[in-house]
Amino acid sequence: MTSKERAYLRSLAMTMDPIFQIGKSSLTPEITEAVAEALEARELIKINVLKNCIHEPKDIAAVLGERTHSEVVQVVGRKITLYKPSKKKLIELPNTVKTNKTV
Repeated sequence: MTSKERAYLRSLAMTMDPIFQIGKSSLTPEITEAVAEALEARELIKINVLKNCIHEPKDIAAVLGERTHSEVVQVVGRKITLYKPSKKKLIELPNTVKTNKTV
C-alpha cells in the first residue's frame, strides 16, 4: 500500500466510529471472525481497544491484519483502522500512477 493510498484511507476513517471494542478477553477467534466479516462488508473499519485489554493496540493490529489478510492503515492511541478490498469494491483508491510531464 502506498503512502498516498494510506493517507486517503486515513481521511475516510476520520469520520468513522469504531464498530468493535476489544477488551479484557483480548483477541478471541469470534472477534477475529467478526472483524473479517465486517471487512468483507465494509472494506474499511475502525476498532477501539479498551484500557483493560492486556495487549498493546499495535500488537493487536498486527495480529488482526495477519489473521484477516488486511492492511493496518493506522493505529492512533487505542484506535485501529484496518482495510481490506472486497469483491464489491466499495472504496476506490486514488490512482498512484506517476506521469512524467515536461514543461
